[in-house]
Amino acid sequence: MSAVPRGVPPWVRPTARVVVLAPDGRVLLLGARLTGPDAVPGDVLFWATPGGGVEEGESVRVAAARELAEEVGLVVAPEALEGPVWMRRHVGRFGDQEIDSRETFFVLRDVEHVVVPGARTELEVRADEPHRWWSASEVAASAEAFAPRELAELLPEVLSGPWTGPPRFVDG
Repeated sequence: MSAVPRGVPPWVRPTARVVVLAPDGRVLLLGARLTGPDAVPGDVLFWATPGGGVEEGESVRVAAARELAEEVGLVVAPEALEGPVWMRRHVGRFGDQEIDSRETFFVLRDVEHVVVPGARTELEVRADEPHRWWSASEVAASAEAFAPRELAELLPEVLSGPWTGPPRFVDG
């Protein structure tokens, strides 16, 4: 991995994510397996909600709905998404690029869906991310890494019912 030259600012990337909840309260998470665009997929590094970058001219809500269709084959109207519920800033490396990800999270409730990836990018196809429906207690008891890091503490709040307040800023 090459180092980012001094003085090169990180790529600021607006990102939309969706906390997809099954009727029984389980949450759909995808297992990230790549450390960079040219890396060979390895073991799961962390589990995260479906989502990705906001495209030029696209609202965050529309991007969230598009990402659901692309990543897990779930087609929903942007208006069906609740929130935003959380906002998170995460600065990290992906290959030789430092990325300043500005994430906005929405909720989609009562989903019964078999994951079938849709129009994934070449990188997403190569990453071959596993998916899993997790209960809140499984997340809390797991030694796996999650994004956001405090997912176990955050889930009960969204599971308790419709989000009515402003978005909550969450940690790493």
